[in-house]
Amino acid sequence: MAGGVLSWNHFLVGVFYDDGIYAGLAWAIGHGAGFVYPNLPGTPAAIHFPPLFPLLLAPFFAIWSPAVAGAIGRALGIICFALACRLIVRHAVSRRLLGDDTPPWVTEALVAAAALAIPVLSILGVLLSEPAFTLSLALTLVLGDRPASEWSGGRAWGVGLLAAGALLLRSVGVAALAGLLVVAWRIRLPRRHVLALVLPGVFAVVGWGLWVTAHRTGIDPAIGPDYGSYLETVHDAGVRTFVGSLTDLPRPLSVLTLNWVPATWVYYGLGIPALVVGGWGICVLTRRSLLGWVLIAYLGVLALWPFPPDRFLWAILPWLLLAWVAGAVALWRRKSKVLQGGVTLLALALAFGYIRYEARGFSGHWWDLTAGRISNNLAELLPAIDSLPADAVVATDNEPLVWLYTRRQSVPFYLFAYSGRQLLQPRPEFQLSYLRRFGVTHVLLSGLNTGSAAQLDRLLGAYPGMLTVTRRWSGGRALFELKRDHP
Repeated sequence: MAGGVLSWNHFLVGVFYDDGIYAGLAWAIGHGAGFVYPNLPGTPAAIHFPPLFPLLLAPFFAIWSPAVAGAIGRALGIICFALACRLIVRHAVSRRLLGDDTPPWVTEALVAAAALAIPVLSILGVLLSEPAFTLSLALTLVLGDRPASEWSGGRAWGVGLLAAGALLLRSVGVAALAGLLVVAWRIRLPRRHVLALVLPGVFAVVGWGLWVTAHRTGIDPAIGPDYGSYLETVHDAGVRTFVGSLTDLPRPLSVLTLNWVPATWVYYGLGIPALVVGGWGICVLTRRSLLGWVLIAYLGVLALWPFPPDRFLWAILPWLLLAWVAGAVALWRRKSKVLQGGVTLLALALAFGYIRYEARGFSGHWWDLTAGRISNNLAELLPAIDSLPADAVVATDNEPLVWLYTRRQSVPFYLFAYSGRQLLQPRPEFQLSYLRRFGVTHVLLSGLNTGSAAQLDRLLGAYPGMLTVTRRWSGGRALFELKRDHP
């Protein structure tokens, strides 16, 4: 809750892009338009994000303005994350996840440290699904982490529904169902209980899959990575992403803990042992709890994901920290002076890096720097968009936010695709065809330090005179009108 107070702000909804899409979907549901993208011309059916989080937000966006609805949604997210942290502490202490002799205050301190990490505060300050997902996953683990003698039909249905809810909040929630199946097999759960455990998740997967399959053709391939199915993006990236995604997994955590290292050899000298300890901790947890198997499945999904893993890791940061400490404690108790000394030095080095990062972050308010910059920038540009004709179609960055505050249909200007881990940029003729296909009338360049600036330069170089400037701001920001009759 303290983290929520620290991260509270009055920024525009949609500064992190995904929160704008969530808000738009919630608005569409709340106003009877259905599960569609209201910002896109033709309002095609939404198939990128599962529907549960927008459905939870829909009543607020049906009644109040985006600012008020967004504030309520953020407040609920803070409450969800606080409850999740409390559940994690109680479960970790009751199941002795850190070992029999570890005092409860250690668990409390670790979870509190994870909850106050700067990236977590960044998430709490915007309208994202991570807090609700963290709570859903915590409830699934707490209720599902029981010996066979404590299972009943009611518990099996309840845990199955929670796992299905986690999946419909975030697609990566399928890891919870995978972990539950492994544990059900290990504890020899009766078949009727396994069916009750699995059926809600199966219905969720099949139902969502049928919806995506039925509406996938409604999304233009040019905007597939942002608005299309995750599976198509993974398919386009191919299995070649595995090595790159796997090696990229530790990066966000190393930024938190190894930000002080003076040389590359020190980075790897500490980073590789830290990964070994964390991996050992997950193995230890597989013998103590459902958590170990869920983490294996969760990280396995991220290893096949072509997208950066940052937000996915922040959603489970308390669990990850507990897993690492469980591994460190298990190794330290082997009574080997070499192991004890190495683990102690490694823990001190990582703790020093984390404290240093947090101290610098708190002094500089790092959690809201990016969101504040984007919000202030777009707040200055939105009046110009609001003055355009009602039938204008704007290609811009943060297009869900632009639609949310101006009701002008908006599409992304920046286009990208994956080929393995390689990020592909569109050729000018492809981009021009896309703009005309969507009936774009205006292009908004929100800054020179964006990917859109480079793509716009290539487009202007290939088609001089196609775009005319109608408004300029400082810093190279500009509003262009697209000539429809330009050859």
